[in-house]
Amino acid sequence: MAAITLIDDDENIVASVSLALESHGHAVKAYYDGVAGLEGVEASPPDLVILDVKMPRMDGMEVLRRLRQTSEIPVIMLTSKDDEIDEILGFNLGADDYMHKPFSQRLLLERVKAVLRRARPEDELGAADPAGAAGSKVMKRGKLTLDPARHDSLWDGRPVRLTVTEFLLLQALAQRPGFVKSRDNLMDAAYDDQVYVDDRTIDSHIKRMRKKFRQVDSEFDSIETLYGVGYRYREA
Repeated sequence: MAAITLIDDDENIVASVSLALESHGHAVKAYYDGVAGLEGVEASPPDLVILDVKMPRMDGMEVLRRLRQTSEIPVIMLTSKDDEIDEILGFNLGADDYMHKPFSQRLLLERVKAVLRRARPEDELGAADPAGAAGSKVMKRGKLTLDPARHDSLWDGRPVRLTVTEFLLLQALAQRPGFVKSRDNLMDAAYDDQVYVDDRTIDSHIKRMRKKFRQVDSEFDSIETLYGVGYRYREA
């Protein structure tokens, strides 16, 4: 199925979550602090990282920040806090999903399945599915090139590294340039039905995506905000 790295200092959570994931065919590597976890991910990149926020030596936010400097591996964050600031900060740093402790293992498994499906759509669609084949075609919109099969994003020929969620949001916007996508539309494009996120989550992803493109082109303005309505892609 998938290689998953679990980083959490709670031995009980590591044991129970590892067992649940392995029972569904996943291969799990577990680490109990942020430093060891980051080193493990960099040495052997998995398909997915499940990352606790509060940990010794290096907290989860710092692990995520450092990881996003070199990699767009999907990340699900875990937190025991009720404070929304962790969730907002996590999404701003590039987390793909978020869960609050205590959580049900069944719900975590659903989130894992959803994130992996978004990261590897070809596994779900298959070559024999005409709709899937069409959905995986290279898309070109002005200076933008999106290749879903390779998860490649180019702006004027220069690569822009996007997370799974950012890529799906941009793909949804660029499919119909000039047409407005509401936040609900974008949620449907990037998340499964059983996963709910609020408006601020979408806004955080869009903000981070714009920042990445402006690092490549300081004049990038192709993602427009229509306040109170949503977003649209403007083809240059």
